[in-house]
Amino acid sequence: MADKEELDSLCKRRGFLWPSSEIYGGEAGFYDYGHLGARLRDNWERMWKDFFLGLGEHYHMIYTPNILPYRVLESSGHVDHFSDVLVQCKRCGNSHRGDHLIEDIIGVSAEGMNKGEISTFILEKEIDCPDCQGDLGEGEDFNMMFDLDIGPKGERKGFLRPETAQGTYMNFAREYRALRRKMPFGLATIGSAFRNEISPRQGVYRLREFRQAELQIFFVPEYNQGSFAEAYENLSTKKIPVLRAGCEEQKKMSLDDLDDLPKFYRYHLGKMFEFYSHKMELSEDKFRLRELSEEEKAFYNRIHFDVEVDMGSLGGWKEVAGLHYRGDYDLTQHQESSGQKMSVPIDGERKVPHVIELSFGVDRNIWALLDLGYITGDRDWIDLPVDIAPYQVAVFPLMRKDGMLERSREIYDLLNSCFNAFWDKSGSIGKRYARQDEIGTPYCVTVDYDSLEDDTVTIREISSTDQIRLKVSDLKQELWSYINKEKVFKNNN
Repeated sequence: MADKEELDSLCKRRGFLWPSSEIYGGEAGFYDYGHLGARLRDNWERMWKDFFLGLGEHYHMIYTPNILPYRVLESSGHVDHFSDVLVQCKRCGNSHRGDHLIEDIIGVSAEGMNKGEISTFILEKEIDCPDCQGDLGEGEDFNMMFDLDIGPKGERKGFLRPETAQGTYMNFAREYRALRRKMPFGLATIGSAFRNEISPRQGVYRLREFRQAELQIFFVPEYNQGSFAEAYENLSTKKIPVLRAGCEEQKKMSLDDLDDLPKFYRYHLGKMFEFYSHKMELSEDKFRLRELSEEEKAFYNRIHFDVEVDMGSLGGWKEVAGLHYRGDYDLTQHQESSGQKMSVPIDGERKVPHVIELSFGVDRNIWALLDLGYITGDRDWIDLPVDIAPYQVAVFPLMRKDGMLERSREIYDLLNSCFNAFWDKSGSIGKRYARQDEIGTPYCVTVDYDSLEDDTVTIREISSTDQIRLKVSDLKQELWSYINKEKVFKNNN
């Protein structure tokens, strides 16, 4: 299991990510992505878009502003309900998030507790301030949105968006018309969201500014059920790791076994499973789909499953994504508040569409890849899916003389036209392999003296460290076959 300090050190040393504004001491809840982290995140987001936009013919990306007017978030319920319980120390004045305080000190989940329940629990268990051991005050609701003024004199109020979904709902009616009134349809977006967390912790897991990737699927249940039926049948027997609400042990269950859930919901559970098992290539014993209880889930969610990943650096199972059946809550709220129609004509009457939301924390998923992929022992290396890794192939000259430097650069230029390639001429060949291992580069190509004689090169594969010899003329095709999993890398010595 990954050690957080070791993984943090690797991420800083190699250029993945680190606390923002480090030279001024940083500010909790903000992180920067370095040159490799940016590549990794961009690759993950591209893969996410390819996979989830491919689920439907009428699924499209949109992008919306980071700032929302007050009325939007008042109508959505965020102004009144988007709160955590804040507990403040009477001695040192430090603030703590109540449910996290209970979880950290007592080791039990306090998710879903209100401020009264948290205050009573803290008093009964005699929980003190972890910073100074002083007495804690009563819990109070703290709204996590960053508010701001709009206009030169602040005549209008607004917020940094606490989620990307609301921008999608604002565009529902216009996109419905632009897409020629096709139902169901999906609107996806990837961007920043902002939450003024009381006590950010665990690195990128809980940030004040973070990335979300979300797909909102709009449909009318009684009219569009058939749109998901055929796709569901192709997945119906697929077994997925599930932890149902009220159960203590997770089980492998087929989608058909979850027959208390609507088929359209089960279908999307199956696709979430495929994304994590086939695209992110996570072992099935390292992730699960956990159903939230009535007390845990948001009041507007009719069904809510989280994708959780078992991360050693964060102490166990952590949420990285969620599948929410939000019903018609969102569009109904905005229809009533704005006076604009959000309903669609169905068989002579108008109905407000329902929403299935697939929501992913981008930063959390990036950390999950690094956590589960980081392997230590005889050597330190990161096992990343080849189409997510910052670089797919690195090219080296064995030595910087006798034409090897120039030939390696020519081969790099050849490969860089169709792969994410890297060229490295500095240090011993062993150190160069070690550097690429630590950033998860799947294949390394080395030009040596034999290369100058017969135009062959050595390819080394990261997980096995096996090597094969190939003609340069065959190099691109062979790499494609390995990257696309058409061929298995085998030592030909």
